[in-house]
Amino acid sequence: MTKDHGPSIKDDETYEALREDGASKEKAARIANAQAAPEQSPGKAGGNSPPYEAWSKDALYERAQELGIEGRSDMAKDALIAALRAG
Repeated sequence: MTKDHGPSIKDDETYEALREDGASKEKAARIANAQAAPEQSPGKAGGNSPPYEAWSKDALYERAQELGIEGRSDMAKDALIAALRAG
């Protein structure tokens, strides 16, 4: 049976499942409350960006610069893509 965690937790069942999986109290509460509110439904993983192959070399270079990837000025487009995916 699901325990009532008070008014600050909107979906007690989800909260308990997340806590059992090792999520912190704060994280479990955030996720449970977001799932309970239809206007705040959690998004899917990933964004709306096109794949790196569709990016220009300049855009890839700028992203590599933002991430501090070394040697980016000597990289071809394929190498930039590989470096960005490697993180």
